[in-house]
Amino acid sequence: MRFLDYFSGDKPVISFEIYPPQTPRGMRALKTRVVPNLLKLNPSYMTVTYGAGGSTRAKTLEIASLIQNEFGLTAACHLTCVGSSRTDIDGILQAIRATDIRNIVALRGDPPRGEDAFVPPRDGFAHGNELVAHIRSIEPKEDAFGLAVAGYPEKHLEAPDFETDIANLKRKVESGGDIVITQLFYTNDHFFRFVDRVRAANITAPIVPGLMPILSAGQIQRIASLCGAEIPAALQDQLNRATEDDAVQVGIDQCIAQATELLGQGAPGIHFYVLNRSTHMRPIIKALPSI
Repeated sequence: MRFLDYFSGDKPVISFEIYPPQTPRGMRALKTRVVPNLLKLNPSYMTVTYGAGGSTRAKTLEIASLIQNEFGLTAACHLTCVGSSRTDIDGILQAIRATDIRNIVALRGDPPRGEDAFVPPRDGFAHGNELVAHIRSIEPKEDAFGLAVAGYPEKHLEAPDFETDIANLKRKVESGGDIVITQLFYTNDHFFRFVDRVRAANITAPIVPGLMPILSAGQIQRIASLCGAEIPAALQDQLNRATEDDAVQVGIDQCIAQATELLGQGAPGIHFYVLNRSTHMRPIIKALPSI
């Protein structure tokens, strides 16, 4: 099944994102414990990210293939423009197709660590819409990939304003993006305003909110600062007063409340950034309505 196939009904679509671990021990834990435990929560599909600069490309495909071909759940590979020429991209697409994976999260990607600006590789792509258009131009029309693209409820950090950011998103969708998965956020009003802007621009693709449950105060402060996500003052105050163990429960409660409101207001599903852990996801998924 492709991404859009999951959004044709009335039931909310729940999905998870994981990333390739850096160590052999982490890979073993992911394969033998984390992924099997996440599968027990019945997601519709799982996505697997790249490391910085595409550094975990082989592991990305290995994990996605395991999820789809051994565990039997639809998987999607992330694919970015970072460090890859057109020839490189074509080779990666062939490798993905050879594993029978038919869904890709197509992204420009972040600048490599230590660099302030994204510089397109030689004979590569500078923007996500160019990557999407290239995939659509070379794939068999009768066996097309499902393509997800990224949206930014609080605006991409590099965009000068929301109008520019929405115009960039429209180019990605018009180039062939099927669904939009958003970056993490903790204030639902940002998502609702984003959806209004997107629909006003005549973008009709499903917009899937991306949520990252908080596991520690320090962790979420680092991640939020990197992507420009606002942490509401009341939530920050709770985290400041919580012990390390209590912070996990604060994160679970916050995520349940946030996801419940989003689904109640018509979000087509939730994409959870689970940070390669499963324990905190059980109470979250159990508490969600109508899934």
